[in-house]
Amino acid sequence: MSLETEKMNKPNRNQDALNYHSKGRPGKIQVVPTKPTNSQRDLSMAYSPGVAEPCLRIADNVDEVYKYTAKGNLVGVISNGTAVLGLGNIGPEASKPVMEGKGLLFKIYADIDVFDLEVNAKTVDEFVNIVKALEPTFGGINLEDISAPTCFEIERRLKAEMKIPVMHDDQHGTAIISGAALLNACEIQGKKLDKIKMVVNGAGAAAVSCSKMYLALGVKKENLVMFDINGVITPDRTDLDEIRLAFATTRNDVKTLTDAMKNADVFVGLSAGNVVSAEMLKVMAKNPVVFAMANPDPEISYDLAIQTRKDIIMATGRSDFPNQVNNVLGFPYIFRGALDVRATAINEEMKIAAVKAIAEMAKKPIPEAVNLAYNTTNLKFGRDYIIPKPMDPRLITEVSSAVALAAIESGVARKIITDWEAYNEELRLRIGIDDKLLRNLTYKARQDPKRIVFAEADTYKILRAAQIVKEEGIATPILLGNIKRIRQIMRDYEIDLGDVKIIDTKDQCDRIEEYADYLYRTRQRRGITLTESRKLLRDRNYYGACMVQFGEADALISGLTKDYATTIRPALQIIGTIPGVRRVAGMYMMITKKGPVFFGDTTVNVNPSTQDLVDITVLIEHSVRQFNVNPRVAILSYSNFGSNDGPIPEKTREAVSILHEKYPEMIVDGDMQANFALNADLLADNFPFSTLKGRPANTLIFPNLESGNIAYKLLQEMGGAEAVGPILLGLKKPVHVLQLGSSVREIVNMITIAVVDAQEKEKENI
Repeated sequence: MSLETEKMNKPNRNQDALNYHSKGRPGKIQVVPTKPTNSQRDLSMAYSPGVAEPCLRIADNVDEVYKYTAKGNLVGVISNGTAVLGLGNIGPEASKPVMEGKGLLFKIYADIDVFDLEVNAKTVDEFVNIVKALEPTFGGINLEDISAPTCFEIERRLKAEMKIPVMHDDQHGTAIISGAALLNACEIQGKKLDKIKMVVNGAGAAAVSCSKMYLALGVKKENLVMFDINGVITPDRTDLDEIRLAFATTRNDVKTLTDAMKNADVFVGLSAGNVVSAEMLKVMAKNPVVFAMANPDPEISYDLAIQTRKDIIMATGRSDFPNQVNNVLGFPYIFRGALDVRATAINEEMKIAAVKAIAEMAKKPIPEAVNLAYNTTNLKFGRDYIIPKPMDPRLITEVSSAVALAAIESGVARKIITDWEAYNEELRLRIGIDDKLLRNLTYKARQDPKRIVFAEADTYKILRAAQIVKEEGIATPILLGNIKRIRQIMRDYEIDLGDVKIIDTKDQCDRIEEYADYLYRTRQRRGITLTESRKLLRDRNYYGACMVQFGEADALISGLTKDYATTIRPALQIIGTIPGVRRVAGMYMMITKKGPVFFGDTTVNVNPSTQDLVDITVLIEHSVRQFNVNPRVAILSYSNFGSNDGPIPEKTREAVSILHEKYPEMIVDGDMQANFALNADLLADNFPFSTLKGRPANTLIFPNLESGNIAYKLLQEMGGAEAVGPILLGLKKPVHVLQLGSSVREIVNMITIAVVDAQEKEKENI
């Protein structure tokens, strides 16, 4: 966007921002009850007289406040409005939109509740006295937008005088994130922290805290030169406080910023826009690191910097360039970890732990969800990716756990975590990531990886998924498709699959005659000639199915670009069904906030008969057990145990009767409506005789394809559930058909399912 266009658009953006904050309910946050409030009894529990009992318990033991109130998950975001963003001293009322926004970030990234408090307190004593008096209310205090040098003394005193975590994020947030970026940038550039020469432009709260962090990480004080608006900080300056004078340089050769930049390895800017020129960059040392973090205009523009030095690693505070130093990578998770162990402080050990956790995260394989969120294809550790992206869902587990552990080890934790896997699971659930079952399946797949043949390998999504499962040790990919096209896609997107096997079925392939002869012998009485068999084997779905049938591969994945019937037909003709199985079925595993729920049949049988429903239920119940889940099966209808007549209630009731007779060990019931199947209390109150009484169903059998297909798609789109499938059941060997247009994550999930399916079939000697 040109500068002129940006200026023209600015009034519109300003109005959009005003509308965002004012339309509907003013502001951005509200208080939401966490307990039932629907009845008079609920209200009497919430307030008088029921509230008296927890009050008395807390009066007897003050630590019980964490058990009976929200204190343990409540942070105060507190400001006096003296240094608001780049707006300066605009007063406490004007700072409130920012503080509300900070509270919003705490909630969406770490599920931490916030009361924002804007206080009319200018002096250190006033501010400290107000915040100290609030200690009984909060589990932690986030200080925000307080001017320097007052902020230093306020934080120092509050940390010394309070027994809950206190952090001034403007200081330490930038220090922690840029510290992680510095570790990784220097590693990539081949620089050692104790040897680098560093220039820090700016001497405010963030610059001072950043510099302290860099020294703690290994930078030598004699190698750091700091500037403020009046020039280089030296011991003979009389206009500086002790905090800034601690960074005074004794170098006689530095008078200006240009002088300091000569042979400097690292420049850190926390000052003003466009104060660094291309000429200054040119005189820096080889492989320089530049963190130009002034907002909205960096000390030197990103484009100018990378044009000037091809060997540079550049970071800014802006989201539209690589390597954004964004405090949201740190503060939600630091407080999350501190709150969860009831830390009495956020100490240096906890901050260093956060730095190292963030730095290490950037080196790990990137979840495809992050690629999608940022409209990229293959993020990886390097010059343009030295710190994680804010939308990376792993931050809550990686950073919070590291901070919590550091609190425990440094002696400031009042609650000790011993089961770290359970804690990480709790963290994932806080932000709606319930993938325990998928992680367990991934772990199981890694124990015995299988060979997976991909029938549509000349697509980016398949190749990216193949790269992920190969890197994670889940499967060994075999690619079918145009070899030239596949290799071109791999080059374009930097996908490394090593010596992966690639087969073009349109060329002369190994064993094609053997496969064609087999297809002819099995289908000759179904109108297929030997010539036709050879022709069909040029189709990748037929060839891939033969590879699985002949033991050249363990499972086939297809369907990304073709309809379901076209994909499944070759598998039925070549592989066939398990002995005793009359028909195959399709199942979706729906990952919901309440746990996994299995849906069937959602993809194959249009209008199953009573016996078909029995067969489908048996297949799905057996499959659910393979996922180490105890199935509780509800056969659904628009009727509850005979409350309505009609073809659907009648066939579902009859199917349940047969299942009860032939499979007495199976937990199954119906006919029943979906809300009764999923609400144990509702079912127990109205139908206490049901075999599902006590807990909700986790496996739902639909009376026809129409209802099952509609249900899973509605839950996926409107209910926020993740759909894993369709999982094809009943074939002798694993073949799984993707949804048309599946995402990379969905493909990886299906590959994992296919590997586990192959393991189970191998175990059962199918």
